[in-house]
Amino acid sequence: MARTLLLWLPRIAALGDRSAPPPAWLRVDDGVIVDSGQDEGRVDAWERSGEHRGEAGEDDRLIALAPAADAPLRWLSYSDAAPAQAAAAARIDALRDSLGDAAALHIVAGEPVEAGQAVPVATTTQAAMRAWTGWLEAQGLAPAAILPVAALVPPPEPDALWLAEVGGERIVRTPDRAYASDPEIDPLIAAGRTIAPLDAGRMQQALLLSLAAPALDLLSGAWKPKRRWAVDPGLLRLAGRGLLALLLVSVAIPVVHAVRLASDTRRADAAAVAAAEQAGIAAPDAPAAEAEIDRRLAAAGGGPLAFSVPASALYDAMRDAPGVTLRTLAHRTDGTLTTTLAAPRIDDINQVLLALQARGYRITAQPMAGTDGQQMANVTIRAVP
Repeated sequence: MARTLLLWLPRIAALGDRSAPPPAWLRVDDGVIVDSGQDEGRVDAWERSGEHRGEAGEDDRLIALAPAADAPLRWLSYSDAAPAQAAAAARIDALRDSLGDAAALHIVAGEPVEAGQAVPVATTTQAAMRAWTGWLEAQGLAPAAILPVAALVPPPEPDALWLAEVGGERIVRTPDRAYASDPEIDPLIAAGRTIAPLDAGRMQQALLLSLAAPALDLLSGAWKPKRRWAVDPGLLRLAGRGLLALLLVSVAIPVVHAVRLASDTRRADAAAVAAAEQAGIAAPDAPAAEAEIDRRLAAAGGGPLAFSVPASALYDAMRDAPGVTLRTLAHRTDGTLTTTLAAPRIDDINQVLLALQARGYRITAQPMAGTDGQQMANVTIRAVP
């Protein structure tokens, strides 16, 4: 259910007068007026309209109505202008025709639906906007819009003027103006035309129609409310659950990986011990079995101490350094490989040595100059990384 509370703002001259009657208010539910008054019951009416906000709270709204005495209206026509251009031109013309400092004025123009339609322009002051918004804020009310009440009065019949009573205020509506009635000014503006009272039922119908599509809103420009971001508690709970699930998955993945790695390691160690037992080696674990196998291979001249292991690593490192040549090569029984390398530049030899170190071999090198201008180095390579 859509609920709207219309609250008439007090005149600026009456804001400091405590003897002034309270502003009028009107409560509308789904396009039907269900309550009204001119008393302090407006706050209770607004609270009652929110009793079931859990069902449709976003449809509830408070609309304040600015008195015609402080926010008169004009309608300006621009037959050849587009709607947006007509609204901009209307603001400029209204400012040009207004008295006083332009910075102290607050001029708002509505935008017509089609080109050629009259543009409504409301003129008030920055001081009036500060006073109204301050008055509303002091009562804890935040309006969705502030509409000039003069904009709610429908246009009159040809060669006639309307005199409407809205919220305790008498408003005169001409074809191109709407303002607070003044006994001295009304005959001058009427210029012989009839000022006819507007039927209350017709005024009420026009008011309800205006709420569906307001002509303009004084809460625009610098007075447009800042957008507030509201956090949906349901989405917040859902995000919290998602974050918790993500955290659990992030923790579970490395844990599962570690468990699988430990399991695979245990199986590999068990396979190594079983293979050692088949070779006649009794060892309590895989490192002990590997150490015993290396010892027996070394005694037999094989395993990682064999000539082929460091030699293949040396040849592989020299493959990426075409300028390096092998002058001498020798192998000791302790697995140490000695060699003499030669190259046009010492950097080429260093490239080979760095490649061997990257494979985990321990390298010692003694550079020297060759008789043929080549750079040479006596290199020792430990066969066991």
